[in-house]
Amino acid sequence: MPKIVNHEERRDEVVAAARRIILRDGIEAATTRAIAKEAGYSNGVLTHYFADKDDILVSALESSHRRIADRLARKLSGRGGLEALQEVLVDNVPLDAERAMETGLEIGFWGRSLTSPDLLEVQRREAAELRYLVVSLLQSAAEAGQIRTDEDLDDVAERLLALVDGLSVHRLLYPSRITEERLERLILGELDRLRTQIH
Repeated sequence: MPKIVNHEERRDEVVAAARRIILRDGIEAATTRAIAKEAGYSNGVLTHYFADKDDILVSALESSHRRIADRLARKLSGRGGLEALQEVLVDNVPLDAERAMETGLEIGFWGRSLTSPDLLEVQRREAAELRYLVVSLLQSAAEAGQIRTDEDLDDVAERLLALVDGLSVHRLLYPSRITEERLERLILGELDRLRTQIH
């Protein structure tokens, strides 16, 4: 009797193997040979499920983003405005081991994305989704009177996202200087500057 192969499960195993290699050894170590070995398959099996290495990497990046989005959706349930915005920003910085790994994976993809149109498309699409969420939450916070600013909310969103990216990189590169406590304090301090002051 022929063995029944679950193609989706096998694809997921290859993507998970790629993710493990990237997290452990960096994106450059994620060769098709290394991915196949990590997954326990031959190189030939990979060609049945993926067009090439970049196809695997795109799938690994999308898988990581889905995990983050699922976690964030749970955290945002029942929240809105400034409270939800704070949760989004804090969730996107490396304040624990899981988010430090996610941040390292994301940063690893940045350089590769500049030479891979498919990876760049995923990065831009998913960054646009995060930006849209931040702008929407800023708008709802402004409408609720939770923030005050004369600045364009699109500009505020860009500043907040640049702060998240920059501090995330600094946290990974200079952990003794940018501690978890300091990182969170800097993010929350930026939000405090937007709050409506009660007189």
